[in-house]
Amino acid sequence: MPIRAVVALAATVVGFFLLASFRTPPSSIGSGVALLPARSSPSASSTPPAVTPSGAPPSGGRTPAATATPSATGLKDGSFTGKDFPNFYGDVQVQVIVSGGRITDVKALQYPTDRPQSAYISSVAIPYLHDEVLKAQSAQIDIISGATFTSESYTQSVQSALAGA
Repeated sequence: MPIRAVVALAATVVGFFLLASFRTPPSSIGSGVALLPARSSPSASSTPPAVTPSGAPPSGGRTPAATATPSATGLKDGSFTGKDFPNFYGDVQVQVIVSGGRITDVKALQYPTDRPQSAYISSVAIPYLHDEVLKAQSAQIDIISGATFTSESYTQSVQSALAGA
């Protein structure tokens, strides 16, 4: 009987030691998910983009450019404001600027800023989402982990703006 107790105690100590010394390998970010908060781009700014805070009425609407002829990509040149898409943390609305048939800029007109955590998440996620739209040239972009609701509302607003383009 005492031998079983010694073996059980030894196995418990060895198991605890192995558990305590276990280290996971560094993870690589797979496609489809970007993580917050680090942004290592040299063009990164520590300040959030200047936009109208959530809850404020958006200014303007769809503002087409002088030439409204579709390009080879099917997008008309101009400035197109997407619909306001609410989510649990606040409304998101964007304006898409198309030049030469390509998306050249996306301006966030509204995003969640009423709570400090929402303001921080938005200040980090909005530039990532902006870059993703420019890279993809569509609303088919990766969702930002940690800013899922904002990301989904952002892509919906981009899609509604592109529907007008």
